[in-house]
Amino acid sequence: MSAQPQAIVAWRLLPMHKSHLPQMLAIERSAYEFPWNEGIFRDCLRAGYSIWVAQGTEVAINGYAVMSLAVGEAHLLNLCVEPRWQGHGLGRQLTEHLLALARRGGCTRMLLEVRRSNRHAQRLYEGLGFVRVGLRRGYYPARDGREDAWVLVYEIV
Repeated sequence: MSAQPQAIVAWRLLPMHKSHLPQMLAIERSAYEFPWNEGIFRDCLRAGYSIWVAQGTEVAINGYAVMSLAVGEAHLLNLCVEPRWQGHGLGRQLTEHLLALARRGGCTRMLLEVRRSNRHAQRLYEGLGFVRVGLRRGYYPARDGREDAWVLVYEIV
């Protein structure tokens, strides 16, 4: 087991470049049982989605977030923090950054889906002011079939 990292007050957030992809894929695979593949990330880049990576005190990426913007709405598609950095504020910093970008882009709300079993992520989002507005049945792949997702929304003022 690796040692617990020291907390970083703020990470450096950078727009994703294709050279970040190998590190992002490694984080994705370490954090999720059903990770996105390289093709999905490449499609997001091609589509012009807002993709941000977070660097700490080193060059290594500690997390990233993917957001689409369309017709006044933002959709947080993927937020992933390297497991050893979870619980240190990086997910919050990435989400707040995306909310600020969505606000500047004229969006009035941000939507996201979160696994019903992912209580940690639900606490993060609800602590930022997201509220549950629906349920998508069978939205995520799961070991025993499919898992439902809560749909959360943040009204941007």
